[in-house]
Formats: sequence, structure tokens, C-alpha cells
Amino acid sequence: MAAPALQQPSYILANLKADWIIKSLHQRCHELSKIIDDYPAKELHAIFPWLVESVFGSLDGILSGWNLRFLQARSAEYNIAMDFLDASGPMMKLVYKLQAEEYKYEFPVSYLPGPIKSSIHAGVLPDCPLFHNKIQFPMSGLLLLNPFEYYMFSFASSLIAPKNYPPGQHGSCSDSAYFVLVDTYLKYFLPTEGNVPPSPFSDTRGTVASPAPRSPNVPYVGYGGHSTSLLKRHITHQPSVNADPAAQEIWRSETLLQVFVEMWLHHYSLEMYQKLQSPQVKLALLQYRLSMSSMLCQPPAPPGSGTLHTYQEPFTPSEEHVLVVRLLVKHLHTFSSSLKQESISSSPSAHSHSSPLEELKRVVVQRFVQQKLYVFLQHCFGHWPLDASFRAVLETWLSYIQPWRYTGEKGNMQADGQNRTVPDKWASFVQENLLMYTKLFQGFLNRSMRTDLVNAKNALMVFRVAKVFVQPNLSEIIQKAEQLFLEPEHAILQRQNRVFLTPSHGGSFLSSRQPVGTDSVFKVKSHVYSLEGQDYQYNLMFGPDLRKNVLKLIQIIAQARQTAKQISDHSTEMAANNSFLSWFGVGSSDHNNTFTGGEMDDLGEGVKKTHEFLDKALDYLCQIFRLNAGQLSQMMVNVGSVDEEGASKQLPDCIPSENGLVLTDLGRLQIINGLRRFEIEYQGDPELQPIRSYENAFLVRLMFQISSFINARFGDHMEGLCSRQDLLGSIGRHYLCSSSKVVEQRRKSPVSRQMRDRPQRARLSLRVLASYRTLLILLLLYMLFVLLSFGVLSSTGLILIVCFLYELLLNFFHVKLKTQ
Repeated sequence: MAAPALQQPSYILANLKADWIIKSLHQRCHELSKIIDDYPAKELHAIFPWLVESVFGSLDGILSGWNLRFLQARSAEYNIAMDFLDASGPMMKLVYKLQAEEYKYEFPVSYLPGPIKSSIHAGVLPDCPLFHNKIQFPMSGLLLLNPFEYYMFSFASSLIAPKNYPPGQHGSCSDSAYFVLVDTYLKYFLPTEGNVPPSPFSDTRGTVASPAPRSPNVPYVGYGGHSTSLLKRHITHQPSVNADPAAQEIWRSETLLQVFVEMWLHHYSLEMYQKLQSPQVKLALLQYRLSMSSMLCQPPAPPGSGTLHTYQEPFTPSEEHVLVVRLLVKHLHTFSSSLKQESISSSPSAHSHSSPLEELKRVVVQRFVQQKLYVFLQHCFGHWPLDASFRAVLETWLSYIQPWRYTGEKGNMQADGQNRTVPDKWASFVQENLLMYTKLFQGFLNRSMRTDLVNAKNALMVFRVAKVFVQPNLSEIIQKAEQLFLEPEHAILQRQNRVFLTPSHGGSFLSSRQPVGTDSVFKVKSHVYSLEGQDYQYNLMFGPDLRKNVLKLIQIIAQARQTAKQISDHSTEMAANNSFLSWFGVGSSDHNNTFTGGEMDDLGEGVKKTHEFLDKALDYLCQIFRLNAGQLSQMMVNVGSVDEEGASKQLPDCIPSENGLVLTDLGRLQIINGLRRFEIEYQGDPELQPIRSYENAFLVRLMFQISSFINARFGDHMEGLCSRQDLLGSIGRHYLCSSSKVVEQRRKSPVSRQMRDRPQRARLSLRVLASYRTLLILLLLYMLFVLLSFGVLSSTGLILIVCFLYELLLNFFHVKLKTQ
């Protein structure tokens, strides 16, 4: 290779593109590392966009890149890719090298989340500082990003971009290269100990300049919906003259976090986005906080502004997407909890003397994540399928509402069988996130009442939620927060004469002459109204309406336990009756039976877990809502006293209509929990029903052709024989009119009258000879007669005589019993 000074950027890029196809990943990364080290930023500038697309894939999903989402730790290329993309690896070194020269790269607006894209196209600047000074007017459809921003935007968008992966390629999300890279970047740029490592690259001008360095004397006000956009733009983007090195480096942490939040959580409708960002709503909220006037002075809220579910966009995140969001939530809790104790206990006036990273820890959850995560989770609660995959969403929610799990304090880590007590210091967090606890709990309650709780995985989710909310002190803290929200406004105004809005705390009232209780009231009210609108009608978590729903869920849980017991007893009986000859059809002839063969053990284990989860969930729900033990016992007795045999034979609750039976809501609930079911039977011609597993397909088709020929040739004679009233007529009807038995069964099932009244002709059926069971019995009989020295013809004759006499006796006794 020639000297670096003689190479042109286009020539280097052409060589890399040619080598990208023929060389291995190890060779490519080694060559790229050498180029990044040897060449200046001017020549690497043209390579960077192509390299980012080659690694993360194209934004439209056509190119899959390195398939980081499916690159597992067991793969040989895993370590090579991770070393190259590490936070201090060659790729990031290239980013810093280009960052020093202040290059700009274009990112299409069309690949941003729907609300941001629609807002920009409408000419409205998004309220997030990340997008300020990056959009060209008149609208060009492109964002101008610095290298670090461009890299992080491409990295974050690869999670939600559609990908054309090879069929059958899948793996665990938790050990994929993408998941581990997210964790690596979070730990590097949002460290729990120490500061963010300085840039490994520096040119002759000194440290790498941030695009908009923040002064250490400027508090954090530019996040969330609690400050006006003008104030945010002014403070966030004013340059710092005497910024220290820590302030120079903190911009990377802010950028990383804002990119992740905007790309992964910003998925709701344009109407909701405009409602959350509109100056009218912010002005109304500001007027409320300042207590400048009553609700009459506030501009009227737009119709329906208090119902988030009205404005959801048709976006369904993948399970992998939700798991990565949970990783982000867990790390931010750990990052926030690592705030130094002296910073926590210090006065507000001393906050400005804290390091930028400590200030970021103080506000990171409330300012960056709370609002968008709430809308994101509520969207998932309302649109996710009613199956076990909801566990990913559930654990993300439970991780957010339990920040005390990520403090690292030994006092909170107890044995698994004991509940952790929620420290009182977390009461302020619960107050500032009240809807995360109450509104989403109501959403989960509604989902649970429509879910099959006999399934052990669904029962586990109910148990997990109940176990979280039963933690000592948590119910009391939530109740106190609800009481603060419901406190009358006029009582607050009478107690409060002076109110000071502190921008650094998003409107917290920190005057020394102000009661702490008043500050808590405004925290709760500001949180609820900023997320749900001024006209939101709050539904108490411990109120009578929700209590009724909890009682309904408890009844459903009791029914699910009863159903699980029935299934367990049935599976035990089936296992006892199972034998070696079941493969030949000698065992149970219940074709509708689902639990057969090797599924018995799994079924028994699943039912055992279901019982365990539901029993504990019942106990926890009674503790959370302080339910009466006598009422609960009576409910359990009523459910258990239902006649199992009778209940299983009853049809689900239905309403007759012109089109047949229509299920009611109660009937759907009975089917979901397995309490009742329709007897599904084959309603067509018995000769044309699907070939069973215990039948030989060739013989079924052969016997059908033979019997069809005989029925067509001698059908009239068989009709005449069956019409006789003597012994021969009775025998003929027994052998040739077997379809009458099917008609009797149909009359017991809810089929149409047209099908019941369909005439049945006498005919011969030879399908029984295609059954493996019949063939086995015939083989055994032939072997027996051979041992007794009978020939083939004589053995056949004896078998026909025995079968005829056997059926004749059965018919005789059947007629006798029917006449008595």
C-alpha cells in the first residue's frame, strides 16, 4: 500500500468496498483499524457514512450489515465485532477523530419516529434539544449531525428498522452483540463511578470540542415537558467560555441518552406529541403551578386531551425492542442511585457547584425518560397480544417502578422468600410517578381478566405484579400520593402565600417558608396533569371501582385454579389408562383429547406451577387491597362447589340468534378459563372424515372405493332389507344404517335443523377394516386359528361367524333395553 499522503479518499473507499466482499471480518477489521490510525480525518471523512451503514445496515432495512441483533456470543465473529465497536475501540476512535474537525453528516428525517418526523414536516421544531440547530429551513428532509450524533442515531435506529434476515436466523436477545453493545455504551458514557473517560483522541487544538458544551453553572432545565421551549433553547445552547474538562465531556452522555430515548420511546401519534409540547398546555401547567389563578383563567384543554389511548399510533414494538428499553431503564436507575450522598443532602443553592455528571444523575430519570416511557408502556399495555410474550413489557414496567432494587444497598437485599421493605425516602419518586403505579396497574388488571390464567406463564405474570405491589410500605406510599393529588386546590391556596418556581427542579417549590406537604401536592398534580391533561378524571387505585375489578380478577383466579385441578385429574386418569397398545388405537378413543403421550409430564408440571402462582397471587392481592377473609372464602367455596361433571358438559353462555348461538362476555370468559366448551364433532359424512392417526391411509381410500361400488350396485336392495320389520330387517338396520347413531349425537349438539333433518340412506361401511386396531385383532385371531390347525378360508369363515354372532347379541340386548 502506498504512503497515506498519496492516497485519495475515493481510492481508499473503493479498496474497502472491494475487500468487504472477499475478506473475512477479522481481516476487514484489522485493515480498518490500520487505516483509522494512519490516515488524517480529511481522508477518513468520506469513508465514515459507508462504514456505519456497512456495520449497522441501511436505514430502509435492505442491507443487514453485520447482523448485530443475531450475532451471538458463541459465534466466532462475536469478539471481533465487539472489539471493533467497543466504546474505546477503533470505530469510536474514528468518531472522535472526525469530531475534532467538526464534520457534518446527513440523516434523513423520514427514518425518525413518527411523531418527530410529522412534527418536522409540519414546520414545528421538536422540543428536544437534540434536534435544535440541525434542521435546515426551508425543509430539506435532512438532519445535519456531527459524527458522534450520526453514529448513535444509526446505532439506535438499527433496533427498530425492518431487517431482511436469512430465514431461521434467531437467537437470544440478552447475549446478542447489539444488546451487549447497548449495555457497554451505557456503562461507559453514563458511569456509576467516576467521570466519563476523556476522548482518547486529541489534535493540536486540544480537547475534542462538544457541539454545545454546557456551563457547569447552568442547571438542567431542558428536558421533559416542564419548561418552556424558549427557555430550554436559550439555556441549553448558550456556549460556555470557561467550561471545565468534565463539562466538555458530559455532552456525549447527554447525546447518547437523548438519542436512545427519542429513537426507542418516542412512538405515539402526532396529536399526542403536539398536545404534550404545545405552548397552551405548558402555559396552563405553569399557571397552575404558580397558582396565578383558578381553572377559569387557564385556556380550555383540547377535547380528549386527557386520554392518551385515543392518540396511539399504529406502532407495535418487538420483544427485543422492549428488552433493550428495559436494559436502559435498569441502567438509568443504577446511574441515578449512584448520586453522592453529600449532593443529595446539600441545599438547592449548592447544586450549581456539583459536577455536571452529578447534576445529570439528579434529573436523568424524571427529565429524560418518565414522560415518553409512560406513553410507550401504556401503548404496549393496550396493543400487545394476550400471550406470554407480554412478560417483556411487564418486566420493563416493574423495573421502572422499583428503583430501590438498583441502589446496591445491602439492606435491601434480603432472602428471596421475604419481601423487601420500601424505604420512605422513595415516597417522592412514587409521587412524581404516580400514574406509572396506578394507571398502568389498572391496565394490567384489565389484561389479566381477559387472559387464560390456567397457562402457567400467564399465572406467573399475575404473581409477579402482586408480589411487587405487596411489598411493605408501597401500598401506603401510593395511597398517600393519591391523597395528595385529591387535596382541594383552594386549601392549598389558603396555606400558600408565596410560591417560587425553581427552574432547576422543573417547578419544584423549595422556598424555606413553604411546607413540605404543599411541595408534594404540587409534585403529584404537576405529574398527572402534564401526562394526562387538565381534564383527566383520576381513578383511585384503592377506590371502589378498582376494588370491584380486583374481586372479579380473584373470582377468575379461583375459576382458573378449579380448571387446573380438573385438567390435572383428567391428565392423571389418561396417564393411568395409557398403555403400549395405545399407538394402535386400543387405548382411549377420545379424538378431541389434547394431552396425550409425552405431554403428560409437562402438563402436570405446568398445572403444579399454575396452582403455586395463583395461590400466592390470591394471598398477595388480599394483602394489598385488605380484602375480607370471609368474603374471599365464600367466593372460593362457591367456585369449588360447582359440579365439575355437570359444568364440563354444559355449553358456554350463549344467546340464540338467526345465525345460531352467539357467545356472551361470560361465555368467552368460561372458554378462556376452560370452564366450559363446545363439543366439537365432525358433522359431515362419516365416510369422508379426515384420516385418523390410527388408520392406514391406503386402506381407507381402498375400502371407501369398494364400499361405494357396493352401495351403488346394491343400494336399493339394502333399503328394502332395512325397511323390513322382522329379524333380518333388524340385523340389516344394525349393519347398514349405522349413520343413525351419528344423527342421535347431532341432536344433542347445537347444529342447524337443516343438517339434522338431512335424510340418511342405508349403506355399507368397510372403513373399520382400515384401522390398525382391527388389523391387529384380525392378525391375532388368524395366528390363533393357525395354531389350532385351521386353514385360511376356514379361519376367515369362523371369524365372520363369530363377528356376526357377537353383533347379533349386542343388537338383541340393545333392543331389549330400549323397549324396557
